[in-house]
Amino acid sequence: MDSAPLVIVDAANVVGSVPDGWWRDRRGAAERVRDRLVPYAEDGLPGAPGPVELVLVVEGGARGVTSVPGVRVDAAPGSGDDRIVELVAEHPRRARLVVTADRELRRRVTELGAEVTGPRTVRP
Repeated sequence: MDSAPLVIVDAANVVGSVPDGWWRDRRGAAERVRDRLVPYAEDGLPGAPGPVELVLVVEGGARGVTSVPGVRVDAAPGSGDDRIVELVAEHPRRARLVVTADRELRRRVTELGAEVTGPRTVRP
């Protein structure tokens, strides 16, 4: 799926964008985000027409979330932001879209040529 756009979702940022009690169950909150992402694998997102390769980057208490068909979960060994930057850098010839509202992360990935969009793109 190397020619498909690569969509990398900052799980911590997307989860934290809605104060719905996620802090009581970080893993469960990340699983809910993962499950909401599944339709986007075929349908795509604004700026990334489907099908797309979806990667949900998790960290901390959300480690242990498993992949499902359509969404690969990548557990960052350290900082989720650093792992997202690594993923963007690993695919310089592909269209890459990062879903985050984190200003510093947005700066880092756009310097590598990725596009960015906010959490509302994948949250109702």
